[in-house]
Amino acid sequence: MRTLLTGFEPFGGESTNPSHEAARLVSGVAVVELPCVFAASLQVLREAIDEHQPDLVLCVGQAGGRSGISVEKVAINLIEARIPDNAGAQPLDAEVVPGGPAAYFTNLPVKAMVEAVRQAGVPASVSYSAGTFVCNQVAYGLAHLIATERPGLRGGFVHVPYSPGQVTTSSQPSMAVEIVARALRILVDTALTVEVDVPVVSGEIA
Repeated sequence: MRTLLTGFEPFGGESTNPSHEAARLVSGVAVVELPCVFAASLQVLREAIDEHQPDLVLCVGQAGGRSGISVEKVAINLIEARIPDNAGAQPLDAEVVPGGPAAYFTNLPVKAMVEAVRQAGVPASVSYSAGTFVCNQVAYGLAHLIATERPGLRGGFVHVPYSPGQVTTSSQPSMAVEIVARALRILVDTALTVEVDVPVVSGEIA
């Protein structure tokens, strides 16, 4: 089973992005860095999928302020950029895909994936908001590609916390890149082997 992991280049004045740094540490998968640019991210993702022909695509992004691994359940057809992207664009109240559905749910077993990561001792949760920046654009764009052109492809999006080096002067939560990489490996393995999602995550009501 072929897997493609994507991470993002640094953005927002940062010099690193743990999404790509962690993805690079996961063995046995293809890894591609996506630009944090609205006008280019989905094209680079499509080209990577065409090149690698994966069975699973797991896109990874940085979510500063989150304390654990967040597996995204839904992506929305909205771009609302609170800061400019790396090309200086800051679209507001725009659609990812003009005329597309309001939202897509991932076809991945997100609760089983979260549970597997938690069982390994790493904080994780199901997230119901991927934001409205380039991460959500990629999550929605991938889901739209699956819905319209690649129905056999499994795909979704994961947010990861800052790395420790990014928060040396603040109290923001962080997670070592090596731990994130271990969690990504578990997420990939679970996504490839679990067909039916579990109803509950560690006692939470589904």
